[in-house]
Amino acid sequence: MALHDDRKEYTKGILDDRCLGVDPLVQFADWLEAYRNTGAEDATAFALSTVSSQGEPDARIVLLKELRGRELVFFTNYRSKKGQDLEAHPRAHALFFWPALERQVRIFGSVARVSDQESLTYFASRPVGSQWGAAVSDQSQPVASREAMEERLLALSTANPNGVPRPPHWGGFALTAHRIEFWQGRASRLHDRIQYQHRADGTWSAQRLQP
Repeated sequence: MALHDDRKEYTKGILDDRCLGVDPLVQFADWLEAYRNTGAEDATAFALSTVSSQGEPDARIVLLKELRGRELVFFTNYRSKKGQDLEAHPRAHALFFWPALERQVRIFGSVARVSDQESLTYFASRPVGSQWGAAVSDQSQPVASREAMEERLLALSTANPNGVPRPPHWGGFALTAHRIEFWQGRASRLHDRIQYQHRADGTWSAQRLQP
């Protein structure tokens, strides 16, 4: 299947050098809000890339649940593939792609678990169905059939109609940003790219990159 002729011009925005003096987390929050305001579904979704204990890269889509300071918070099963990867190598890359605005943001940083209390509070706020799903799933592990999962879900939901406690192996991670790159599509593929690097003194350096 040849896809050579699938092309478009990027004309919806610019990222000029005045942005070099802006706090990148403020810039990120502004871009995220702008994309949410388009009405796009799953506007907080991003591709989370990790590396396994064997050095194999992996990526999957997760949802951003909180942005605070330099931290991006998301939740998962700690026993899942991503959870195991992050325990083995607590570094990750987050890629946000917002096609309606012709933008993407790449964030690299260190990762650590959030507190048990924070995980408890967030789990309790989830819809009951989401609580059941998290409790019955041994995420990333093989299962005999879809029916087997549904039977487990039915048994758990019948016994616990009002929800379940947070499983001890389910909780949050916070990715602390060390490097952030903003990308804005431009005409003739001469895209705008500005990269920020966090310094030891707590400030950010900024540099325009060639596309």
